[in-house]
Parts: sequence; structure tokens; C-alpha cells
Amino acid sequence: MIVMAKSPVPPEVVENMKGIKHKIVILSGKGGVGKTTVAANLAVSFAHEGKAAGVLDVDIYGPNIPKLLGLEGKHPTAEGNFINPILGPLGVKVMSMAFLLRNDDDAVAWRGPMVAKAISQFLSNVNWGSLDVLVVDLPPGTGDEILSILQSIPDIDGVVIVVTPQEVAVLDARRAIQLVEKMGIRILGIVENMAEFVCPKCGESYKIFGEGAARKAAKEYGIEHLGTLPLDPRVITLSDNGTPFVLADPDSKASRAFAVLVKKLATKTKLM
Repeated sequence: MIVMAKSPVPPEVVENMKGIKHKIVILSGKGGVGKTTVAANLAVSFAHEGKAAGVLDVDIYGPNIPKLLGLEGKHPTAEGNFINPILGPLGVKVMSMAFLLRNDDDAVAWRGPMVAKAISQFLSNVNWGSLDVLVVDLPPGTGDEILSILQSIPDIDGVVIVVTPQEVAVLDARRAIQLVEKMGIRILGIVENMAEFVCPKCGESYKIFGEGAARKAAKEYGIEHLGTLPLDPRVITLSDNGTPFVLADPDSKASRAFAVLVKKLATKTKLM
């Protein structure tokens, strides 16, 4: 496999992010697989374990992290050339394009150079301070924007690929895996979201999107299948209300499965 030559990270980015011990990037090959939900709850889970955590939403065209963390309508303050992140649940530091828009439903009609500039400022001009871990929520897909972001973040611990069981979603995830591998960045593993639906009335479990494709892809590429997360209507409701499900419903099957995922990632990155 040919590994892409990685462009040097700008010195101002290296300087600004030197207080961040670990950086975990969340990526998906396509939209609608729950990538942002995983990113938001991962940052909150680390904070719940006593870690200083942050989450950077660089999905410029679809910045949804503030919605999931109950931070809609918030706007950051500035100190000189630096922007102060918004404090979310458990003190998680959050930065998102949504905070810079006049209204939460405003569209970002920017071309590539403007997007690249915004991402550069998030990395070099946000006052992250000292963090144990920064979770970075990338846009979906495998385009040039993803390449630029991954090349701009110094010392990435690894990438987590989020996928759903459908064959088409796994096909897109394969493309994401290949992109990350070509860049020479470590893949921490695959998270299979919406793997099953548990009926809230009868308790029966249904594999409504199929099964097996994600595990097959993980085995083929020699990466770990980190676990499965169920399709739980309560997660959707809590997310819409801006409440992390790992805090609101810690005893649910989804939260217990997520706790296992957090421990695996913490072990892999030596975070705990």
C-alpha cells in the first residue's frame, strides 16, 4: 500500500494543541450512521471518568454537536486572537461552527478555501488549554476535506470508524478505512451502531439492518471490531433534547455497551 506523504502541521497549530495529551478522531464513510452521537457521548464519558475532555466539531456544513449537548444558541467569547470554547456537560470544552452562526439553522454556503480557513482557526485559535483528550468529529465521507483535516491535526492517537450494519454503509466504511491507512494514521477500530433493535414492549431483539458485514470488514483489514450499539428510541429522544444518553440513562443496554467501548479506547490510547 502506498502511504501518502503527510504535510507538516503548521507550527501555530502544534503550539496551540501542545496541552492536549490525546486526540481521537471519529469518522464515517457516509452520513446518518450516528457518528456525531458517538463523538459527543464519548467526550462526556471520558469527562465522567474524571478526565479533562473536549470535543471539536469540524463538520462545517452540518455542525450538530451543540444540539446533542444542549448548547444550541450559545456563542463563544474571545480573548485577543483566541476563542474560548463553550463549556458543556461535566465541563467538556466544545467548539463548533454552529456557535459562530447567527441562527442555529443558518446554512454555511462556503467554498473549500473558506472551510479550510475555519478549520485552521479551530485548531490554532481556540483556547483549549490542558486536556487529557480531545474528540474530533469529522464530516462524513472520504473527500478532500477529510484529507486536509487529518493532515492538520498533530499527533492523532487514532481514528474510530462508525458504521451501521447495512452493506452500503460498510462499503463506504471500507473507503474510509483505506483513506486513513494510506495516510499512515492508526485505526483504533470499528464501532457498529444501530446493530439491533430491542422492542421496548416485548424485549425481542431484531437485526433490522442485517449483520456480519462490519465484522467481516474489520477482519479483512486487520482492525478491531470495538463493539455494537443498539438502536434505542430513547437515545434519539435524549439526543434531540440535548442530553447525553450515557448520563441520562446509564443502565440502558446502549449505555452499558458504550461503557465497554470507552474502556477499550482508553486502553488503546493509554488514556486510563
